Amino acid sequence: MTFEPLASDFYSYESLLSDQEKEALARLRAWLDSDVRPIVAGYWDRAEFPMQVVKPLAELGAYSFSWEETRPFENSAVFRGFVAMELARVDPSVATFVGVQNGLATGSISVCGSPEQRAEWIPKLASGEIVGAFGLTEPLSGSDSAQGLRTTATRDGDSWVLNGSKRWIGNATFSDITVIWAKDVEDGQVKGFIVPTDTPGYTATKIEGKVSLRAVQNADITLDHVVVPESLRLQNANSFRDTAKVLRLTRAEVAWAAVGTAVGAYEAAVKYAGERVQFGRTIGSHQLIQDLLVKCLGNITASLGMVVRVSEMLDRGEQRDEHSALAKAYTTARMRETVAWAREAVGGNGIVLEYDVARFFADAEALYSYEGTREMNTLIVGRAITGTAAFV
Repeated sequence: MTFEPLASDFYSYESLLSDQEKEALARLRAWLDSDVRPIVAGYWDRAEFPMQVVKPLAELGAYSFSWEETRPFENSAVFRGFVAMELARVDPSVATFVGVQNGLATGSISVCGSPEQRAEWIPKLASGEIVGAFGLTEPLSGSDSAQGLRTTATRDGDSWVLNGSKRWIGNATFSDITVIWAKDVEDGQVKGFIVPTDTPGYTATKIEGKVSLRAVQNADITLDHVVVPESLRLQNANSFRDTAKVLRLTRAEVAWAAVGTAVGAYEAAVKYAGERVQFGRTIGSHQLIQDLLVKCLGNITASLGMVVRVSEMLDRGEQRDEHSALAKAYTTARMRETVAWAREAVGGNGIVLEYDVARFFADAEALYSYEGTREMNTLIVGRAITGTAAFV
């Protein structure tokens, strides 16, 4: 399949991809345009998730985490970033689903699981045979998860008993397994558990009334004496430091998704500017509209340069927490500006789903907050700059 570079990739960062990666990205782009783009507004409006995309995404390699036994072809972190961007430029909700399935659920098992756990669960997640979720955030614990988790894990012979609650857990209304993070009552350390969602005492209730990422099925989870065997405890998750290893990887991909969200809004605005006629000519020929579009493109180009570099650092084993934190903080802030300028360029039609910008405008708010707020990521970078933690 012929690869056509995006016009919104103004400095041609896609040229860094291998020919094989370009071909894979072209296949994904063609499928998104033919099978996903026409339906996403309706699912967003109904607050439903298009389950028919789960298996095709697997076939296209969207769940291929960076472990040899799961990837259908060799790929780089830069390529995986472009996949996240490509998904988000069509629909941030689908991008978020993949981020949870591939980055958070599969990533937790990849980074913190034993070889046996990886061999058992990762192929099922990578193939789309099962859907995963990631349970860290709680009703009373978000930014302070490192110390504030209230969900407990109590050892009972060869099993563990989990009690507590989780909130904002994506995919959780239909996931087959959820990786639950809980504090061990004996040593006070955070540990991870693979919890099949049909386990007695586990319930997930959809969060209603969202105005952002409406197609994502976020849930409140209740854990009432949920018993899981020791074999389902992530064997290499012994403290929140191990949880943070997963978040460092996924935070960078959220930054990529933020760029994709900005690109989606920008491309919709460019299309509209070429079609909408006012004062006898298209609005794209007016200086004020061109100014808005150029500001959008500037933000996108700067953000794309940052995420490409942070993924290159990951490929080289050089990426640290502060690198992904800065990328997430910066790109989501620029995304927020960009979707607002795109909405402004589309005028009154920018608040209806028909013209796409409204969906990106609303969805940007969720990406701005999840996987670490701007403020928390700023503090991670600030600690690296000064050598002093200022979290409290």
